[in-house]
Amino acid sequence: MDDSSTSASGRGAPVGGPNPLLDPRDLRMPRIADPCVLVMFGITGDLARHKLLPAIYDLANRGLLSPSFSLVGVGRRSWDDDDLRDYVGKTARAGARTPWHQAIWDQLAAGMRFVEFSSFEDGAAYSRLTDVVTDLDATRGTSGNRAFYLSIPPGWFPAVTERIAASGLVDEAPGSWRRVIIEKPFGHDRASAAELDSLVSRIVRADDVFRVDHYLGKETVQNILALRFANTMFEPLWNQSYVDHVQITMAEDIGIGTRAGYYDTIGSARDVIQNHLLQLLALTAMEEPTSLTAPAVRAEKEKVLASVRLERHGVLDLDATTARGRYDAGFQGGLPVKGYLEEDGVSSDSRTETFAAVRLEIANRRWASVPFYLRTGKRLTRRVTEVAVVFKRPPFLPFDDAATAGVGANAVILRIQPDEGVTMRLASKVPGAHMELRDVTMDFGYGGAFNEDSPEAYERLILDALLGDAPLFPHQREVDLSWRILDPVIEHWAASGAPAGYRPGSWGPGTAHQLIARDGRTWRRS
Repeated sequence: MDDSSTSASGRGAPVGGPNPLLDPRDLRMPRIADPCVLVMFGITGDLARHKLLPAIYDLANRGLLSPSFSLVGVGRRSWDDDDLRDYVGKTARAGARTPWHQAIWDQLAAGMRFVEFSSFEDGAAYSRLTDVVTDLDATRGTSGNRAFYLSIPPGWFPAVTERIAASGLVDEAPGSWRRVIIEKPFGHDRASAAELDSLVSRIVRADDVFRVDHYLGKETVQNILALRFANTMFEPLWNQSYVDHVQITMAEDIGIGTRAGYYDTIGSARDVIQNHLLQLLALTAMEEPTSLTAPAVRAEKEKVLASVRLERHGVLDLDATTARGRYDAGFQGGLPVKGYLEEDGVSSDSRTETFAAVRLEIANRRWASVPFYLRTGKRLTRRVTEVAVVFKRPPFLPFDDAATAGVGANAVILRIQPDEGVTMRLASKVPGAHMELRDVTMDFGYGGAFNEDSPEAYERLILDALLGDAPLFPHQREVDLSWRILDPVIEHWAASGAPAGYRPGSWGPGTAHQLIARDGRTWRRS
């Protein structure tokens, strides 16, 4: 076997085993992606302009892409290669997090090509795309490695996957790899997610599909695993003996803006709960994996998602365990704002929710009887994403009632954004001659603890996809289990009339507060 061959894993190691010159424990040695061609469908869209293209420049600037890395843009514009370079250069200068280096840009730009498509059904365009990619293999040394980023509406997946398969673009040469990167939503229900998976399987194997949930690329999400499994002080308490309940919140203080065409067909539950919040639940509740490899992490997440139940104390009552709403017209931040039905592009008879909350239980020994409350919404009080693990109160307090009047439950709050870090809420004595206890907080903040900024989520996710490293990407089984949880809720809401209204700048509709009050609890005010 030729020792110069690269492995299908995409890490650039010889096929016969790891590179003996590199110590895998040496964190100073970054992982560098193999030479490859990244074909980006939807390169002129908002996601590519604001996130993907700046992230690619930053990866190149950090030395994490091969000098042979090549980017092929696919779109309907009448562009040549120089037009693409000009477009990517402008977006990179506007959105990159690293300084501009002309030499890095020149090297990156040399590998850029544009292929014009009259439509995604243009068979001749796929032939031209095949010729361009084959030429890059020969002239740039990309070794036949190809990744396809499908940043397109799901409705185009059948046409694109069928034609990619027919064009020969995914025919593998020995020692090369093929991967597909797709953005959420992964279907709009369980059946459509399975159909989407079958379409993508036309062109790559299941383990070569990378489903992007950008929240999983955030340092603070990855820190959930570090907090739980690298510290002995938390794990003994992380169970039903000590935890009272868990609240997972993703709140936004803005409306839908110009996204009505997308949002009005999706709603908050499909947009956020099915992916972001259920993934956060899985990471918070999973058992310790045997390693941080993709199969090991995935196995534990799947066990949790398979154990999630909608029942409350064994009874299924979705009116009691779910809530939805949509924001009305009013004032927020001292300024008048439109109601959801008044937003441009929203149908006057729309029943789409902009707020969703659900109460879940996990049927296993660790979490039996511990409710998990998930909520998300737009035009809420403020922007925040967090996981709050709220502990049970002490069974006995040797203090007067007056001394503990200002004391709540202990909690560990994992702050995902915008103020990334961890807060611990504890009871402490107030200085003075008499005994009075009050809640205090102990804070760890990323901004104050580390001298370097966290990489943007898409940098990590694009690099991991090119490396073939999958722990941060939901597998098809996870997607299926998530839809199994949410489908009954969506079906129940579809038969239940319009969502309840709520005031802009509030924490959602009254039904959401009733949901948690039934258990004698209240939502965190974050």
